Amino acid sequence: MASLTTIADEALIALDTLAERAGGMFSPSLRLGVTGLSRAGKTVFITAFVHNLIHGGRLPLFEAHKSGRVARAFLEEQPDDAVPRFQYEDHVSALVDSRIWPDSTRAISELRLTIEYESASGWNRMFSAGRLSVDLVDYPGEWLLDLPLLGKTYRQFSQEAFELADLPNRHDLSAPWRSLAATVDGDADADEMTARKLAESFAAYLKACKDDERALSTLPPGRFLMPGDLDGSPALTFAPLPGLGEGRARPGSLQAMMERRYEAYKSHVIKPFFREHIARLDRQIVLVDAMQALNAGPDAVADLERALTEILACFRPGRGSFLTDWFSRRIDRILIAATKADHLHHESHDRLQAIVRRLADRAIKRADFSGAEVDVLAMAAVRATREGTVKQGREMLPVIIGTPLEGERIGDEKFDGKTETAVFPGDLPATPDLAFNAKAGELAIRFVRFRPPRLERTAEGVTLSLPHIRLDRALQFLIGDRLA
Repeated sequence: MASLTTIADEALIALDTLAERAGGMFSPSLRLGVTGLSRAGKTVFITAFVHNLIHGGRLPLFEAHKSGRVARAFLEEQPDDAVPRFQYEDHVSALVDSRIWPDSTRAISELRLTIEYESASGWNRMFSAGRLSVDLVDYPGEWLLDLPLLGKTYRQFSQEAFELADLPNRHDLSAPWRSLAATVDGDADADEMTARKLAESFAAYLKACKDDERALSTLPPGRFLMPGDLDGSPALTFAPLPGLGEGRARPGSLQAMMERRYEAYKSHVIKPFFREHIARLDRQIVLVDAMQALNAGPDAVADLERALTEILACFRPGRGSFLTDWFSRRIDRILIAATKADHLHHESHDRLQAIVRRLADRAIKRADFSGAEVDVLAMAAVRATREGTVKQGREMLPVIIGTPLEGERIGDEKFDGKTETAVFPGDLPATPDLAFNAKAGELAIRFVRFRPPRLERTAEGVTLSLPHIRLDRALQFLIGDRLA
């Protein structure tokens, strides 16, 4: 990321970090970033993370909990008053009471969970209060995909946007925008309505790429998909222009207007997001919905790999020293988690994990992750299904049992959102390369989305915590060492 920040940017980051370190000397904290592209399960992950720790969930692979060293976990006021609070209580109510999935992440939010524990080390017990505050920072992965724009000129951005739009899996979706852009002269006088029409057409093309049928992931600028409070602002009213030359744009021209707004987007949207949030993270989990991409076919899988490569290249990984940690934070652990493992029988979990590891391999090789630990995991933060078998002829098929969401389909069957059913999703390919090289329709798999589960109750009437698959492994990797 060094090439994407100026000396002034780094100075501001150093001042921010020094102030935070000084304020937290006697109150240990860890900032955990939670990201992923839309519908990867960020909101569900944070809700399950907090719910299981507060309510003593079943976490056999989370060592501090398994050994009984966690005394209690509770919510406290977050440190950043200007950042919206993650509405944990609303999300738990949606999952537990209404059995609906909570709303997706639309903007950045934060929540502080404090854990009181007993250290496993007698030495540490003498000098530590046994208290750790975990600041969970939830933000859209689409915004993260904007960070590479900091190193690109408007011409480069425009050229790459048109190259992507001309790919076979995007060509038809981008046709209306490309046709409109072809009628525009960048050297003509700047015109607000022309800029607005181009921006709206470009945004419509990006949104169409996200639909389930295509499930594409590499779609910057991210705020065009999730504008938040910037909706309608000049900083979001720009679009790429075709055929730009090397010379400077004529003052007062449409191209000059677009360039100025693109630079404003970088200065007023991307840079503050990086400095105020990404540069302050200690740990990171990246959630990946590989299932949606597999449903859509190999083009979507390849595009997900491209997006994941760009996302991982945006972090500041590594380990600092006692001195450098006062002035800069480095992300020393990154977990790449394939979500919705409950949509598969456990026999395919290793294959799902292998596919996501293959997705991340190029990104890990390209990024300088020296000193940072990276792991890959197949998980479900909330398990919506259980497993079973059904007899088909002489063969016993492994199935998953749950309540598909209303409107989900398998073949000609359309589900009503109320009826529990057994689903055989098929088998993932034995080798990850088949997921990248298979032609559309060759993989005999079909995933449907399920409603959240009914929570189990004990004989005494106590409601148990949200069920999961390998959430405890994720907790152990992300925060286990800080509770040792």
